[in-house]
Amino acid sequence: MAEKLSLSPRDVRAIFDYDRAVFERFVVRVRRLPGKEATRQRGIGHESLFDTLVHILHVHEVWHEYIVRGRNSEAELERLFRDPTRHPMNWKEFDAYSKRVWAGLDRTARSLDARELRRKVTAFWMPGDYTVRDAVLQSTIEQAHHLGEVIGALWQDDRRPPDMTWIDVRRPAPRRARRR
Repeated sequence: MAEKLSLSPRDVRAIFDYDRAVFERFVVRVRRLPGKEATRQRGIGHESLFDTLVHILHVHEVWHEYIVRGRNSEAELERLFRDPTRHPMNWKEFDAYSKRVWAGLDRTARSLDARELRRKVTAFWMPGDYTVRDAVLQSTIEQAHHLGEVIGALWQDDRRPPDMTWIDVRRPAPRRARRR
């Protein structure tokens, strides 16, 4: 059995803050693409850059608003999957959905304590034993995986992706010199 990572509630909040900050960098980058480049079918895991960003939100929502909260029956998730607000067709709808998902992650992060992170959770489609801590790592690592697809697609078009390193994303913005 693989060794378990130890995460504190504070660590999880830092990870979620990073996830959101790096995600927002990619949203800004993709949103600024010319024409229909954000929605062009590219043959990546979720076809377009836009749809890949939507999928990242789906992953966070399912794990932290449903699985972690015990709302994980196949019927309940099927209802969620049919929710039209989870399938944005434009940036306005995307922004509303994104706001909802990140608010859910904020609720999850505020509710965590050490005992909660060790609590067992289940997803009907995944066999095995895992915990709330594992769900945090699952959604974070899956986000990184899908952002890697976006990075590859941007490089194929000779477009520089945003920085996503832990250090760069968490670094405070440089102070501007005061004018005299």
